[in-house]
Amino acid sequence: MSKASTIARSAVRASRRAETWTYGKKTVGSHIFDAINVTFMMFMIIITLYPFLYVLYASISNPMLLMSYRGILWRPLGFSMRGYQYVFRNDGILNGYQVTLFVVVVGTACNMFMSLLFAYVLSRRTLMWHSLITALAVFTMYFSGGMIPSYIVVKSLGLIDSLWSLILPGLISTWNVIILRTALRSVPYELEESAKIDGAGDFLILVRILIPMIVPTIAAITLFYMVGHWNAWTTALIYIQSPTKYPLQLVLRSILIRNQTGGAMAGEALYEPGEDYAMRLSLQYAVIIVSIIPIICVYPFLQKYFTKGIMIGALKG
Repeated sequence: MSKASTIARSAVRASRRAETWTYGKKTVGSHIFDAINVTFMMFMIIITLYPFLYVLYASISNPMLLMSYRGILWRPLGFSMRGYQYVFRNDGILNGYQVTLFVVVVGTACNMFMSLLFAYVLSRRTLMWHSLITALAVFTMYFSGGMIPSYIVVKSLGLIDSLWSLILPGLISTWNVIILRTALRSVPYELEESAKIDGAGDFLILVRILIPMIVPTIAAITLFYMVGHWNAWTTALIYIQSPTKYPLQLVLRSILIRNQTGGAMAGEALYEPGEDYAMRLSLQYAVIIVSIIPIICVYPFLQKYFTKGIMIGALKG
């Protein structure tokens, strides 16, 4: 009996020593490891943040000083807002913002509505032909008809030169649907059974039971759709013919790549003699900032859900 007690006491002491080693003071090796991690993360922050700061500083720098400067740009060179003046004096910028906001808001709402419905269907294991429907959905991730068949379909539906051509062809993303399906499957089935006993139907179960349980995943997928609509310009280039229906990215492309800056000053001369290249350089940086600032302002509100939502949708179920 005493021998057993001695062994038990030894085990308790060993356990306490392990806890002290785990939760107590850190060893020299732990401090070194933490220092390496912090140094590496600071390095990654600098190399990812600096390009954005460079573009921001360049967009508000004096064009002539910027043109002659070589090296790392740690601060603005002088101060000039002429690049932004030229951008916002273009009549298509404000109209492009309006079109893009319509596509982002309406398109994202339609994307999430249809994706949630499709994901709910795929999450039902009792659905007839469940495996076949899932296989057909996954098949579209790897194979598509291509640009010409897509154009023919959009044209046959009468959507050419319509803003709906920027929304309907990409209404559902299979990858996002699979993430939502996996998240829906992670919700305990007992909650659904309880709701069915109380007389709830499928739509009520989805809206009142399942969606509140997977809010992080929904926020992450919403961000995916929003960024996709905001950055899209190839679909508009293919389907939109009227300049008044150009989204912001296509308007900025016209300014940046085609150098259609004559209308930016509403008939005034755009450049002073000898500073043509300098002003074009400043204009390019201003266009980049104008195109990314709005989506950057939205991202912090959804970022806290991003990792959690993707992990729920990717690992569970």
